[in-house]
Amino acid sequence: MADFQYASSRTGAQTGDMSMDAGLRKFMLGVYNKLFLGILLAGAMAYAAGAVPAVTELVFGTPLVYVVQWGPVVLLLGSAFMMRNPSPLASGILYWGIVVLMGLGLGTWVLMAESGLSSSTRGGIGLTTTYVTIAKAFLITASAFGALSLFGYTTKRDMSGIGSFAMMALWGVVALSLLNFFLPASSTMEWIIMGAVFGLSAVLIAVETQQLKNMYYAFDGDQRTLAAMTNLGALNFFVSFINMFRIVLMFLSSRE
Repeated sequence: MADFQYASSRTGAQTGDMSMDAGLRKFMLGVYNKLFLGILLAGAMAYAAGAVPAVTELVFGTPLVYVVQWGPVVLLLGSAFMMRNPSPLASGILYWGIVVLMGLGLGTWVLMAESGLSSSTRGGIGLTTTYVTIAKAFLITASAFGALSLFGYTTKRDMSGIGSFAMMALWGVVALSLLNFFLPASSTMEWIIMGAVFGLSAVLIAVETQQLKNMYYAFDGDQRTLAAMTNLGALNFFVSFINMFRIVLMFLSSRE
C-alpha cells in the first residue's frame, strides 16, 4: 500500500495532458463508483448499528465494540507494512472490511439521532444530533470532496511533496490523538486534533486524485495492478471522506 501512495514521484514525466484521456476517465469513474458503493454500505451499516436494537446490542454491548473502534486503524497500519504488492483480492477485502467497520462505528451518531440522547467526548464536548444534521454534514462533506478531487484532477502542479508531508503529518496527529488518552482531558486539544485531521484529509483528497492519474499512466496495460489501484484509491478516498464527515458532523452537533 505504501508503494501505491508514493509511486507518483517516479511518474511525473509521463503525465502530459491527461484530462482528455478516455481510459483515464473510465479508470477514475471506476474508483468513484467503488467509493460511492462503499459510502452506501457504510450508511447501511451505520443505520443498522444505530436503529436496529439487536444489532445495536451486538455492536456496542459486546467486545465487538473494540474491533469496530480499533479495527480500521490496525488494518491500515498492517496494510502499510504488509501490502507492498497488493492483489485485487487482498485490496478488495481490505477495502470492504474497513468500510464495514467504519460504517458500524458511525452507528453511534444514528443511535443519538434515533433516540434523542446526548453524548459528550472525553474532553467534555457536548454532542446532540438529528437526521437533518447528519444529512447537512454529508452534503457539506460531499461538496468539499468533489471540489478537492476536481482540483487534484485538473491542477498541473506536482503535489507529491505535499502529499508525503500530509501523510506523515496525519500519522503524527493519529499518534497525538492516542497519546491524548493519557493526558488530562481537554476540549481545546480535541478541537485542535480534529481541525488538523480535517485539513490534512482535505489535502490528501486532492493529492490522491493526482496520484491516481499518474499511476494510471505508469501501469497502463497492467490490469492486475489497475484493479488493485481501484480498490486502494477508493480506500484512501473513503477514509479521508469519513474523517471529514465525522468532524463536520461533530462541529454541527456540538452544543458548546
